[in-house]
Amino acid sequence: MRQPNGYRLVLRPDLIDVFLFEMERRAGRDALADGDLDQAGKLLGRAVARWRGPMLAGLPLGPVLAARAVAAEEERLLATELLADVQLRSGRDDLAIPQLREVAARHPLREPAHLLLMRALHQRGDNAEALATYDEIRKRLLADLGVGPGDHLQDLRRSIVAAASRRGAARPVASQRETGSARSTAMAADVAVGTASGRTSGVSPVDHLPRAVTDFVGREDVVSRLLAETRRVEARVPAVHILDGMAGSGKTTLAVHLARRLSDRYPDAALFIDLCGHGEKSRVEPASALVALLRQLGVPAEQVPVELDDRVDLWRRELARRRSVIVLDNAASSEQIMPLLPAEPTAVVLVTSRRRLSHPDVAPSQTLPVMSSQESVELLSHSVGPDRVEAEPLAAVEVVRRCGHLPLAIRLAGARLAHRRGWRLADLADQMAGGDPPLLHHLGQEESTVVGAFAASYEPLPEVTKRVFRFLGLYPGDRFSSLAVAALTGLTVAEAHSALDDLVDRNLVEDLDSARYGLHDLMREYSVGLGSRIDSQSDRRRGLSQLFGFTLEAALRVAETLEPGVIRSQVTQLPFGRPELVEAIGEPTADWLETERADLVRMVLSASESGFREYSWRLARATWRFYYIRGYFEDIILTHRHALRAAEGTGDVDAMALTNNYLASAYVRTGNNRGALDHLTRAVELSRNSPDVLNAARYRANLAAVYWWSGQLTEAVRLGFDCLRDYKVYGTVGVPMLLPNLGLALTGLGRYQEALRMHRQHLTWARTNSNDFHVLNALSHIGAVRVRMGDLPQAIRILRASLALRDRTGHRYAEAEVRNDLGIAYRGLGRLVEAEQEHEMARQLSISSGERHVEAAALNELGRTLLAQGRGGEAFERHQEALRLATRISHPYEQGRALAGIAEHFARVDPAEARRYWERALAIFRRMGVPERFETERHLAELGDRVADTGR
Repeated sequence: MRQPNGYRLVLRPDLIDVFLFEMERRAGRDALADGDLDQAGKLLGRAVARWRGPMLAGLPLGPVLAARAVAAEEERLLATELLADVQLRSGRDDLAIPQLREVAARHPLREPAHLLLMRALHQRGDNAEALATYDEIRKRLLADLGVGPGDHLQDLRRSIVAAASRRGAARPVASQRETGSARSTAMAADVAVGTASGRTSGVSPVDHLPRAVTDFVGREDVVSRLLAETRRVEARVPAVHILDGMAGSGKTTLAVHLARRLSDRYPDAALFIDLCGHGEKSRVEPASALVALLRQLGVPAEQVPVELDDRVDLWRRELARRRSVIVLDNAASSEQIMPLLPAEPTAVVLVTSRRRLSHPDVAPSQTLPVMSSQESVELLSHSVGPDRVEAEPLAAVEVVRRCGHLPLAIRLAGARLAHRRGWRLADLADQMAGGDPPLLHHLGQEESTVVGAFAASYEPLPEVTKRVFRFLGLYPGDRFSSLAVAALTGLTVAEAHSALDDLVDRNLVEDLDSARYGLHDLMREYSVGLGSRIDSQSDRRRGLSQLFGFTLEAALRVAETLEPGVIRSQVTQLPFGRPELVEAIGEPTADWLETERADLVRMVLSASESGFREYSWRLARATWRFYYIRGYFEDIILTHRHALRAAEGTGDVDAMALTNNYLASAYVRTGNNRGALDHLTRAVELSRNSPDVLNAARYRANLAAVYWWSGQLTEAVRLGFDCLRDYKVYGTVGVPMLLPNLGLALTGLGRYQEALRMHRQHLTWARTNSNDFHVLNALSHIGAVRVRMGDLPQAIRILRASLALRDRTGHRYAEAEVRNDLGIAYRGLGRLVEAEQEHEMARQLSISSGERHVEAAALNELGRTLLAQGRGGEAFERHQEALRLATRISHPYEQGRALAGIAEHFARVDPAEARRYWERALAIFRRMGVPERFETERHLAELGDRVADTGR
């Protein structure tokens, strides 16, 4: 299914294993909640059995699919553990133990699986093995992550040991030996845990960490990485981890959670201090921070030295006596934290900051991203309750999306909903989407607000950087360069780059790659609100005008390489006084347009909607050729619809005619012949009295293509020859407009020699003018004619040459048609497998580009190739698909060919039905005057003879 800026594969859920698995897992969980152990076991067993290997094994996965595969694997493990729990409740430990052993072996750090395995072994009476299982995971956790087993595992171990001790006296000698062995194992575990904790004798433990959140979710990759890094360095140097991220990303929550995870390994002191690094006035200086930290360790106030150096020395001596974990929250700079760092490898330090901190003596800062969609929904469910989320899963996804997957925003939105039990998740999602009041209004609870968190990062900025941040809210796209920001703000490139670096360092702006930056959705909302309150309307419009001017000039430079001599005759320049910005882009290439593609579309729309009409239609026209040769027809339709409204708003008749013409070009390629005809007719009418004779002739000549696609071949040829008689009006520039369209119409009528002459003249012009696009286009058309003339080997050579030139230049225009013609040639030579591959590729390419008329042709040719392979049933289905599509887009030629293909299917089983289909096809072919009418008449005659023979 085509979507803006991409495509979505839509399949029935009951055909996908992972969807069936999810449905059965949920149903099993519900049955368990209802107390139906038998039904729960059946459903969960069926769900787990669907997994026959890793998800999407052997396929290259991007970030989205990779994340989905990881999430699905986690769901599988949870389902396996839930099934084992059901089996244990049902007394079937014999079923639970083998699968739990497998999970534990594959995931040696997974505590829930080991916990269930210990339960199962204990339930079976194998206490020694249960305790050995505990020992194994304890060793792995300490070795790999530097932490001991969780409370549930430790509690179960103590229960097993206690139960074994109580039963020991009543057992036979052999059992007592087993119990003694278990007791020895438990004692050894206690000793090992105590040794791992490393508590320094004579030091009373202290804990000043904030209360940990009870609903901590996600971030497992970050936690695992930091735990492993701590273990790697802690024997040699103190472990220091710096976490930076935008306001509300959960840095403090993560640091406290991680500190709690490390407390077993660093049990003597858990310290916390807020360094208030957001503002200059409230910032805690190192000397003051040391007083607070030393007091947390129990050092009397009178023993804290006056001089900073002496305080640092005392602090480090105190830490050397303890194994401590320290959280330095909201740091402003590396200079602020350096005096607070320990000297001996007895402590781990977790630093959070909204800025990126760097110091040669400390490991690089790690930026904490926003949460994944799955993590976000899980966090929301903790606030509002899992039942509400499960009742409205799509609304939950929309709420967290509106929150930008920012943990603070999700918690605040969840708190708002939690206190309104009458609201549905969909109600909150609708309110957040409404825009009135603004989205950020919904993200506040008492003193805690997203705006407040953002403001703490914004307020300390220099005034120039503040202004840049506010103007970023005006930018229409998602990815902006320092050049675009310089145009928008009136700054030099160096000044814009410096301001962006400062914003990146403070996590107000995202550094996407070496040349592009981005703005989080909520941060954009905040920027827009600030700008509308602080900056004058005239300043903001001046900035937009300069941005549109820069973008238009850059696009025109590339367009001149794609349409030399044409684009500047149609699009006059608008005043733009900063040529150095365009020069800074470098060599104008189509790659620049590809990189900026999504934002260019939004620029056209934004310019139209904000009243910059002259920029809107000009920018749409400047990018048209690029979209056309790359097959981005939906982009043409979207931009030119808005551009047409903009042109109409200016009252510029030439601009209106121009935009109608190029909008029609995309409608032709996507099978909307009615729309194409309407817009071209309008363009011809508007240009009737225009002094621009060339453009007026161009619009008239383009009508021939519409006539061809709508089945009016005779009219297309008549119009084409009329235009050729007016050749002196066109000059040499008119050649590539007239000849291809006329050649296509002649081919459709079976006038192949005339068609070849037109396409050869087109090829000569293209080579003379060194125009690769027209060379590959002419080669495609010549190859297509050769196919229909039966000169198949030569046709294949020409069509392959056309494809090779497309690969070299990146021009994808009409590739699907070339592939389809190549498939016809292969079929004619009996190379049916290759033919099928080319038709299928043509079909997929046409779907991707939205060229429905080509898709219909590919379906019909695929049907004929399948029939030649003896796969009549599949051929019949392809022709039916082609008929439905061709009827929907009013494409009579492919309708007729589909009807003829269906008739072929019925010819052997139902002659009467075959006749009806052939007669319908013949009526279309006669009306169009195409050669296929003769073949259809022959089929009808043969069918009549066969019926007559049967009658005799």
